[in-house]
Amino acid sequence: MKERFDLEGMTCAACSLAVEKAVKKIEGVENVNVSLLTNSMNVDMTDKIDPSKIIDAVQKAGYEAKLKRQDAKVQRVSPRDIINKEIKDLKNRLLVSIPLMILLMYVAMGEMLALPYPTLFQGVSGAGLMIFSQLLLTLPILYVNRAYFINGFKALFSGNPNMDTLVALGSAAGVIYGLFSTYMILYGLGTGNDQMVGHYRHDIYYESAAMILTLITLGKYFEAKSKAKTTDAINKLIDIQPDYVTLIKDGLEAKVPVEDIVIGDQIKIIPGERIAIDGVIISGHSSLDQQAITGESIPVEVKAGDNAISGSVNMNGSFIMEAKKVGEDTTIQKIIQLMEEASASKAPISKMADKISGIFVPIVIVLSIVSFIVWLWLGYGFEFAFSIGVGVLVISCPCALGLATPVAMMVATGKAADSGVIIKSAEALEVLHDVDVMIFDKTGTITKGQPVITDIVLVDDANKDEVLSIAYSLENNSQQPLAFAIIAKAKERQARLRQVTNFESFTGKGVKADIGDERYYIGNAKLLKDIGVYNEEAEKASLKFSKEGKTSVFLFSDKKILAILAIADQIKESSVEAIKEISKLGIKTVMLTGDHELTAKAMADKSGVDEFKAELMPQDKDRIVSAYQEDGSIVAMVGDGVNDAPALVRADVGLAIAAGTDVAVDSADMVLMKSDLQDVVNAIRLSQKTIKNIKQNLFWAFLYNVLAIPIAMGIFYIPFGLRLNPMIGALAMSLSSIFVVSNALRLRRFEAVNLHFGKDNENIDQENYQHLILGDKIKLVDITERRGMEDMKKTFIVEGMTCEHCKMRVEKAVSQLDSVHSVEVVLDEGLVRLEGDRIDDQQVKNAIEDAGYTVIGEE
Repeated sequence: MKERFDLEGMTCAACSLAVEKAVKKIEGVENVNVSLLTNSMNVDMTDKIDPSKIIDAVQKAGYEAKLKRQDAKVQRVSPRDIINKEIKDLKNRLLVSIPLMILLMYVAMGEMLALPYPTLFQGVSGAGLMIFSQLLLTLPILYVNRAYFINGFKALFSGNPNMDTLVALGSAAGVIYGLFSTYMILYGLGTGNDQMVGHYRHDIYYESAAMILTLITLGKYFEAKSKAKTTDAINKLIDIQPDYVTLIKDGLEAKVPVEDIVIGDQIKIIPGERIAIDGVIISGHSSLDQQAITGESIPVEVKAGDNAISGSVNMNGSFIMEAKKVGEDTTIQKIIQLMEEASASKAPISKMADKISGIFVPIVIVLSIVSFIVWLWLGYGFEFAFSIGVGVLVISCPCALGLATPVAMMVATGKAADSGVIIKSAEALEVLHDVDVMIFDKTGTITKGQPVITDIVLVDDANKDEVLSIAYSLENNSQQPLAFAIIAKAKERQARLRQVTNFESFTGKGVKADIGDERYYIGNAKLLKDIGVYNEEAEKASLKFSKEGKTSVFLFSDKKILAILAIADQIKESSVEAIKEISKLGIKTVMLTGDHELTAKAMADKSGVDEFKAELMPQDKDRIVSAYQEDGSIVAMVGDGVNDAPALVRADVGLAIAAGTDVAVDSADMVLMKSDLQDVVNAIRLSQKTIKNIKQNLFWAFLYNVLAIPIAMGIFYIPFGLRLNPMIGALAMSLSSIFVVSNALRLRRFEAVNLHFGKDNENIDQENYQHLILGDKIKLVDITERRGMEDMKKTFIVEGMTCEHCKMRVEKAVSQLDSVHSVEVVLDEGLVRLEGDRIDDQQVKNAIEDAGYTVIGEE
């Protein structure tokens, strides 16, 4: 099982690594991901582990943990809330620290800088008041910033020193030496030893200790302000969720909290309202703006029976929907959860930084001690050696190193979500830029996944209405995609559904059933041969369709062939351009399909893939992905079906089409919300830019520490007289973290590219009827041509059409009539012009009125 915990007390990569190590030691814990940005932890563990053990392990490591339960009621706590709490705390500390720090610096250094200086602080006689005033000004600064000491020493004593440990040691050393100087000055004043007083009044470190704490806190404040911007995408999704919905119960409407909605409740949605839960529209129609979820700016038309997803905005109509998914199961909540998990997951590139951070702090402590001892041994005095040691501690905090990867990943996952790509793991985003083979499932991925009949070849004296009726009756009991195409076309043409008996399905071939006294079959050429009704001329006719990328289905009886139905799946508008762009990136593209070799080749040629594998069984896809990997390729798989799930898991990066099955989505590393292959291109480009950004961050973090530590240790003091003041070191450490976060925020400027493409590659409005006379040499007669000679024209006057959506609705309703061949809607004049064969006025009026408009006359 997976549990999520909220954490407190982490300040750097060493902290998160310490928490991970502590939790991983517990038997039964399989995986741990700690997010420094969101102060959260995801733990994969067996059911036998009590979460309290996890919490105890975190507390022993020096931090606090609290279990975050996924209750039925949604917890609306955003990362912004967590970071804002941190910002408020840091701001309050600065409101105390900065004014007192200014006063402290004036008391400590005003006389040295020749500023107007109170006489009571001057000289040996004023040394006691001067140092006591510094102590009083320092104590509140120490108190408000006590978290550094509590967390730092707790981590040190638990064996996991972190950034707070370095700050605490450096600041505490300054305070302790300041107290020592205080006692020595007071002792000197008491014994009349002016020389002792004069020496120690210039050797006080209260201001350094206080300045270190103030500057570190100031740096963390600006860092937190910058980090808040990295969570904008998650915050936006949380913010747009409505708090209340209109519930319809017993005929009455009432505003209720969205948390109280249960599955089966009926909810009214009005124009401009954002949908809070997932459901099915049961009455009314409208258009939905789904941009917040899918990234698609064009509204989607919906009506009764269509799905409405949470996060969508209702545009121009009211409707009633039935709740199907509530609470944590809604689309928007799942996206938020996936994004939070992705931000907590670790990319392989970050493991190097984690390992270095884990050993970095102990090494820095050792270097600080060694530097102090060496300079003391060289005879440069305690004050000089002490300053060097403290400087090494405060400049070496590994904040920049720890932030280098997670801030870039957080911004990148947010940008991806804005573009309609949900990234489920940081590792997938990193690996994607190295992919050299991109494998696509054909149906539903490259194509729309909605096969339609493109051609009907009537054999000999077969009647088209009879053919559609028989095919409809046989396939009505089937669940194959090709069957759905036949059923959809039969319903569209209002074909008669007959009663069938003795239905039987032949796996991989087709079906048979009895209608009255006659037995009919519908299937492929294999079934045709098995039954013994095979005809060479008919196969030649079907071969023509195969070369066009269409699948041929034969309808026949025990005695003869009645018709050949050609069925094709349309290539998505953007697939061709997307595949072309992927190829330009140097990635080999491969299409997998169960289609016949000729059909697959035609589809491969149209889509532009480099290779294709045809006539595959579902289990073959996983084997093919594995074969490419064994050849040394890094493989990405794009799919949408249940049979794609094993291959999606096997691939180095799995990308699922959101419109596909839940199994495929769950198995993938990324989800394409728009079900559009151009998002694959954008995901690859984003991966490339993210990795480049992370490498820049890591380079800066490493360079900073490589240069800063030797300077702090004083290697340039003897030849050049250069040494690092601890206060300057604290400022430099803070600036390095701010630089890394600011560099990562540049990823927010990434813009997804919308590829230019035209209409569908094969926009099929209606099927072509043809006639085949067996015995002749494949004599195909286009019936639509003959039918066109008898066309008649009519114009109807329609009331109620106001926009392009109205125009589209009327066009769609009228074009489905069998007698109508073409439709033209003149919106401004309210006219509908038709051409067709024996147009039935009443049928036209009924179709327009069913669409929601009124026919008031005819020209």
